[in-house]
Amino acid sequence: MSKKKDDFRNRIVFSTNPNFKPEAETDETDTPSAEQQTLYVSLERLKGGKVATIVENFIGSETALQDLGKMLKNKCGTGGTVKDGIIHIQGEQREKVIQLLGSLGYKTKRKGG
Repeated sequence: MSKKKDDFRNRIVFSTNPNFKPEAETDETDTPSAEQQTLYVSLERLKGGKVATIVENFIGSETALQDLGKMLKNKCGTGGTVKDGIIHIQGEQREKVIQLLGSLGYKTKRKGG
């Protein structure tokens, strides 16, 4: 319910000002270049003995994170998800993800064992 209230308050329905121009909605976070970011790549054990590769510490807009996650899932040939600023790739794909991120210009660090 609160989401609808916030959405309603942010919309302009009518303005009597003839020179009024609505503000363009933009992403609040600018995405720094790949060379300026260090991403942490780790493995996470899930229930059922499954493993997921985790990519953390991405700084930038949500759409840029979604695009990076989609590209990694495509190149690895597996599924996964992007939520809460973290990219989850199904399977033990840590070496492949580090190589792909390196080719894009990102600095990477292994996290965990």
